Amino acid sequence: MFISPAYAQAAGAAGGGEAFQAFLPLILIFIVFYFLLIRPQQKKMKQHREMLAAVRRGDKVITGGGIIGTVTKVENDEELTVEIAKDVKVKVQRGTISAVLNRTEPVSGGAANDTGKKSGGMFGGLFGGGSKPAAPASEAVEDDSKADNSKADNSKADNEDSKDGTKS
Repeated sequence: MFISPAYAQAAGAAGGGEAFQAFLPLILIFIVFYFLLIRPQQKKMKQHREMLAAVRRGDKVITGGGIIGTVTKVENDEELTVEIAKDVKVKVQRGTISAVLNRTEPVSGGAANDTGKKSGGMFGGLFGGGSKPAAPASEAVEDDSKADNSKADNSKADNEDSKDGTKS
């Protein structure tokens, strides 16, 4: 009727493997939840943060309340001015932007005060490292017309040579 102490101790020692087997389904459920729920949500949050950081003037956005407007001014890291109708501007927090409908392309050429000339350093102009001045547009058009005239003259000369039967 009574269980001997030696038999009771042996049964307790074998329970260590059973504890791992009891936690195995919980571990597998956590792994499945991580790959199916947690990880995709983190990627989506990261993309949303990047989208909010890239919002600039001229972008067409949707706010969290469903209002569609165009960003007219980026006040600071937290606030934007959005025009929702003609001459109706609203300040919104950057975090309330839920989507960007139309992205504007960044202005090419750099800053407004940038002349586009690359400096060759202190002695760049002296040793040929400076940039060459661009030809004015009127001169470029004249050069193109001269090149077209010379091509036409060459083709006329080729046609006349072929009529004579002599080809140089």
